[in-house]
Amino acid sequence: MPRAIVLALLASILGWAQQKEIEVRGDSGWIDTGVDVKAGEVWQFEASGELKYADAQQAATPEGLNRGWMDLIRTYPLNSAGRGALIGRIGNNAAAYPFLIGARRESRMQIDGRLFVGINQPGNAKPSGAFKLVMRKTGDAASAASQFQGRVPPITDEILDKIPRRVVDPDGTEGDRVNFLVLGGEDQLKKALLDMGWVIVDRSVKDTILRGALGTFSKQAYLTIPMSELRMFDRPQDYGFAHSDPVSTVAERHHFRIWKAPFTVEGWTLWVGAGTHDVGFDKDQRNGKITHKIDPDTDKEREFIGDSLKNSGQVVRTAYVTPKNTVTRAKTAHGQEYFSDGRILVLYLRPEQEAKAGVFGDYFCSVLSQRNPDGGEWGECGEWIEEPGKTDQRLPPMPVSHRAVVVPGIFSSCASDRPAFDLGRKALEEAYGFKSDLIQVPNDSSEANAKLIAEWLRKETAADPRPVILVGYSKGTPDIQVMLATEPDLRRKIAAFISVAGASGGSPIADSLPAQIDKYAQQAKFGKCEGDLSTGMKSLKQDARKRFLSAHPHPYVKTYSLVAVTNEKQASKMAAGSYKMLAAWDRQNDGQLLKLDAIVPESTYLGAAKTDHLTVALPFEAQGARPNYPRAALYEAMLRFVLDDLGVQGSPAKPPSGWGDPK
Repeated sequence: MPRAIVLALLASILGWAQQKEIEVRGDSGWIDTGVDVKAGEVWQFEASGELKYADAQQAATPEGLNRGWMDLIRTYPLNSAGRGALIGRIGNNAAAYPFLIGARRESRMQIDGRLFVGINQPGNAKPSGAFKLVMRKTGDAASAASQFQGRVPPITDEILDKIPRRVVDPDGTEGDRVNFLVLGGEDQLKKALLDMGWVIVDRSVKDTILRGALGTFSKQAYLTIPMSELRMFDRPQDYGFAHSDPVSTVAERHHFRIWKAPFTVEGWTLWVGAGTHDVGFDKDQRNGKITHKIDPDTDKEREFIGDSLKNSGQVVRTAYVTPKNTVTRAKTAHGQEYFSDGRILVLYLRPEQEAKAGVFGDYFCSVLSQRNPDGGEWGECGEWIEEPGKTDQRLPPMPVSHRAVVVPGIFSSCASDRPAFDLGRKALEEAYGFKSDLIQVPNDSSEANAKLIAEWLRKETAADPRPVILVGYSKGTPDIQVMLATEPDLRRKIAAFISVAGASGGSPIADSLPAQIDKYAQQAKFGKCEGDLSTGMKSLKQDARKRFLSAHPHPYVKTYSLVAVTNEKQASKMAAGSYKMLAAWDRQNDGQLLKLDAIVPESTYLGAAKTDHLTVALPFEAQGARPNYPRAALYEAMLRFVLDDLGVQGSPAKPPSGWGDPK
């Protein structure tokens, strides 16, 4: 065969392997694409077409129809997406959790497996029409993303002897057996579970009422009916997680309780879990009341939980251990019999290589101690940041080879006399000639603000071509994310992007209670605002941000995330009410954002400031917010860390001629 023909055939085969077109009809179920993906590969999806439902006025695009009240009583494969949306999943087992494809998505595969695509709709739906899906591989698997060669600590008999075999109810009656262990960080564990469709279950009836009301307002399926309190290590569960369809939540759901062990395993955090699968109702033999009936084969639930976590791509190693005096047959606290092979599943999560909170703590504490740009007395550094560090790190002069640009959040135009990081920006310019600008954006959509940011950057960098470090605060983060996604020519001008309490994942507040924002405006006595507040709030809705992240899941420039975390006692007067509301979802919040929603995917995590969403960046002391948070020290520490991380700390202390006015 001539060499040219062979090469042509080979190119054709490789081209098919890199790109494939599939028709997804409305009346089809899950479709096997015939494509086996590998962890670390980047795949791009583009879809067109429409589906027509008999009871819908509009046709569904690949993004799906807007969710309505009737969606609360429908069962969807992916509850966060609208009816008719194009979805995908890797694998065909019970724990395979779908992801939104929509009209466009680029995604790094988290696990190896066969790719399936389908329609987000109830099983009996038969809409007319079809979607045309074009999928292509744009990046090969990266060994760092798909392999882990490090050592993990074994679970020894000595460790197992410290773990109770069973949980107990408040009266001390033994119940469910411990059937799995997880070693890994708290945030990492929560994110892996949430990404796979698990939800954090309400802790109390009060949380149920609050979160149920908010869920109804935002037309989201509500899955978090509370679990009873069970105990281990002399305390109730730290978290309860559930996984189910909204219609069957009352009767059926996968669920487990998990406790953080009061000891670590060679420095790894250990979580102890007990999981069962509710399959109906039964009579509680303690009091005769109605309770849940479980599948007596508790090993099935152990495997479901394990498969689900493995599907997140965060599990690097698994093992089974059988403790001494293991439990193979027993009864739940309410008297139902169950059985097991007695083994405990052990799951090791990938070490968080991109978490630099400890290192950032050195920068912050050293700036606070040595430079103290905010003035005043601050006491222990640990009062202000969750992972404090040393105070004697060398702090050379700040280089002026780069410049910073702050993009503030919603309401910034209403409080132009209290701009974000004002003192920090001034302090760096006075001390080192380091230039920091602020782009005052209106209360408008992220798409509209992205255009304003791009226009500003083109004009300013034409006169001053130094690389820019963008600092996005609150809604400034999604505004910058959209700008980087839609203005590719500007990416080369951006050295890095720092998100501070950034609404990357949106907020339940924007979904549910926009009136709460009006309350803030009244308390802060804002002046005249620019833009349309309701339009700006729409960009902060969780579904809007999730759709954006589905289409643009990977940062376009080097990205860092710093969050704020408060509590009921610390929160300022303006944030206290919303903190309580968000605590129904997760106590780790800043009064506006849940902690995990403030971490940009695939960014370097810098840690958490111990304050609320407003006080971390804005000087609201006179209005009752927590007084004198060291914002200037925080701002300087962030920039010092990033400049060092970029390898530019040794740059000249004065800019070369022609680089614009550094003042």
